[in-house]
Amino acid sequence: MKTLLLSLSALFVGFLIVPQATAVPSYARQTGLACSGCHYTPPELNRAGRMFKLMGYADKKNKDEVTSPEDKKHAGLDLLATLPLSAWFETSFTNTKAPQPSTQNGNFEFPQDISLFLAGAWSTHIGSFLQVTYSTQDDHFSMDNTDIRYANKRQIAGKDLVYGLTLNNNPTVEDLWNSTPAWGFPFIASDAAPAPAAAPLIQGGLAEDVAGLGAYTMWNQHLYVAGSIYRSGHIGTSQPPTGQDFTVNIRGIAPYWRVAWQQDSAKNSFEIGAYGLHVKATPGAITGLEDSYTDTAADFQFDRTVGKDVFSLRSTYIRENSSLPASLTAAIADRNRHHLDAFNANAEYHFGNRYSTAFGWFTTSGTSDTLLYAPAPVSGSGNGNPRSSGYILNFSIWPIQNLDLAVQYTGYTRFNGAGTNYDAAGRNANDNNTVYVLARFVF
Repeated sequence: MKTLLLSLSALFVGFLIVPQATAVPSYARQTGLACSGCHYTPPELNRAGRMFKLMGYADKKNKDEVTSPEDKKHAGLDLLATLPLSAWFETSFTNTKAPQPSTQNGNFEFPQDISLFLAGAWSTHIGSFLQVTYSTQDDHFSMDNTDIRYANKRQIAGKDLVYGLTLNNNPTVEDLWNSTPAWGFPFIASDAAPAPAAAPLIQGGLAEDVAGLGAYTMWNQHLYVAGSIYRSGHIGTSQPPTGQDFTVNIRGIAPYWRVAWQQDSAKNSFEIGAYGLHVKATPGAITGLEDSYTDTAADFQFDRTVGKDVFSLRSTYIRENSSLPASLTAAIADRNRHHLDAFNANAEYHFGNRYSTAFGWFTTSGTSDTLLYAPAPVSGSGNGNPRSSGYILNFSIWPIQNLDLAVQYTGYTRFNGAGTNYDAAGRNANDNNTVYVLARFVF
């Protein structure tokens, strides 16, 4: 029971740890384009960047290739002459308004993390964004966001139809827009500051812990439809896994779906869509009673070119309905039926591609549960209420396109159910207000 409770706590804290992403120079070396060719500022994709990803990261302008013709009896070959490798180094500073008990405030991480990327074309029609990351917190390398794609296109009734397959480890990581969780705002986050306890499962709860195979299509650069199926892909444990140390062990398959409509003009780009996930899982085991989670979401993104600048608006709303008979029986939850509602919105202005400033608002609310959201200093809830809300201010400078210098302030109006004494140990929501400074070197 203690193991399950610890695992559950770790999972919920991890929901709001933001998966970080950016442009990687191996794409630039492959295509001959600067990072700004595909990004407003990384990781925000522009139209060209969305098309590059849609087509499987396989577009090649660099002619330094190894090729061999094919016929009916002989396989062809079309490879980059060198591996598409990149790396980044991140160092950061975190300071909360009030120190976390018995810990150092003004925390400096050197590094916060180091990532290695295999990012680019593998062969004709096949490419990847494959990331492994070393973190100071864990003191080892592990799999990070990964998306391996096959893509092709044909014309039907004079209209382009792009279609492809994706093998990935995080629902929404394959998405083309920056309004869904994997690549959504905030694009940077501290790994040392407290995070709210509750978030829908699709909002990072399965990140790098599943394996999924999916298919997608884009018709006439307007209608995008995608679907994937996921199984638990626990790493850092024996294989085949027993599920003992994991709160979410998918039973059967977990389907993910996505539909979106985009409309582009000379100065405007607009997307509106919906996505969702259904998971049946057993905490701490691969047999027995099953918990059920159904996440349904809507999103939109609007980008407006203003001279050489870009103004962006993004938003997503997620509704999670869950039934937790397994957690109720194991005394992890004190009731069966739950729901969570999460809303995130942000506005950002890009001054060319050197400066950007952003404001975001977030709120999560749902069913109270004194076991699921139990009291604990800093990370817990004194009243079992999952409600958290706050705002984020961000300012970023890109002196050169592969160096990001950013400062971010996160303020909380409510944290884990209350504004004052939320953890029943005397800590207030605004005690977790955080100043975060990041330097990211990408090469």
